[in-house]
Amino acid sequence: MVSRRILDSISLKGKTSIVTGGASGICRATALMLAEAGSNMAVIDVDEEGGRRVVEELRRQGVRAEFYRCDVTSSSECERTISNIYRDFGGIDVLVNCAGIIIRKDVVELTEEEWDRVIDVNLKGVFITSHHVIPYMKQGGGGSIVNIASGWGLKGGPKAAAYCAAKAGVINLTRAMAIDHGGDNIRVNCVAPGDVDTPMLRREAAQLGVPWEQFVREAADRPLRRIGRPEDVAMAVLFLASDMSSWITGSVLVVDGGGTA
Repeated sequence: MVSRRILDSISLKGKTSIVTGGASGICRATALMLAEAGSNMAVIDVDEEGGRRVVEELRRQGVRAEFYRCDVTSSSECERTISNIYRDFGGIDVLVNCAGIIIRKDVVELTEEEWDRVIDVNLKGVFITSHHVIPYMKQGGGGSIVNIASGWGLKGGPKAAAYCAAKAGVINLTRAMAIDHGGDNIRVNCVAPGDVDTPMLRREAAQLGVPWEQFVREAADRPLRRIGRPEDVAMAVLFLASDMSSWITGSVLVVDGGGTA
């Protein structure tokens, strides 16, 4: 039997969590996982239809959930959205910076506009959202921020120059934020996934012109012999969001089936 102490430490009951990019993939799975742990959920995405589907799914399960259409690269949109979330829920305890995109090109193939877009969504979006959330967390006595990076933030990858740069930036931004805001009882950690079966991964295969079956077979060439499931990453996020990791900050948790081993 699991002890009450352990159950309480992983519970998010009574807390409010924000997940950016929550309409699909790892971000959707994370929203569902945090809700299952008891959290109220604020789902942010530019995909209004997908985001509302996730919120309806959460509500059918009895979760208090709201969708907010917001572009994480826009400071004005984020400021307004975070203010509305605080107004609607009365507090913000957990922020998961999950929104992301990838363009599979090297630096010669990339246009400046494509570079900017990848950096803006994957890295600038983490800064902007955190910039507006942290003051509310401070008012509430603390919180937990979990940034989603990538194994390619720790090592290079082919034809993913902007993505690798952005995710490496997320990892070191995580460390800097942990140093700056630990005194406010705000923990900041990072999850670095490997290849996970998501719509974004399927778009990668299409960008490269590689059949999905071949892409998956090659991506599964790692110690655990499979690609990840969104829930594999979501469970790691829950651990870092909860009190089970209460003395962990500035850390990078790699969840990649041994791909970077």
